[in-house]
Amino acid sequence: MLIKQISVFIENKAGTVGKIIEIIGSNDINISALSIADTTDFGILRLIVDDPYKAAQILTERDFVVKTTDVISIGIENKPGSLINILDTFKDNNIAIDYMYAFVNEEDNAVTILKTDDIDLAVQKLVEKGIK
Repeated sequence: MLIKQISVFIENKAGTVGKIIEIIGSNDINISALSIADTTDFGILRLIVDDPYKAAQILTERDFVVKTTDVISIGIENKPGSLINILDTFKDNNIAIDYMYAFVNEEDNAVTILKTDDIDLAVQKLVEKGIK
């Protein structure tokens, strides 16, 4: 299933992530998942929130650089070996994964968020294999 993710480009200094989280929370936006990637000078905070357009607008108004992106959200069983079916589907169809992160929800199901080099083909092949 395609969902919207916001990516916030941030300075690599203490308190920046906390400031963003505080802004989002004080505007009644709920965070479902997040990932931080960093380099020496900057980082990318990727967020799945319940209102990505509102979050992007609020953060942009506060001078953060924000990008909204389509990503794939896949629910899989939270047990060893469950992820390989998805990875094999991509390998068999020559689909590269740009990045991926995961979390476990309240029902103890693993939710994997990923971005590929061909998101439409990835979704098509996942649907063909019955992966939700």
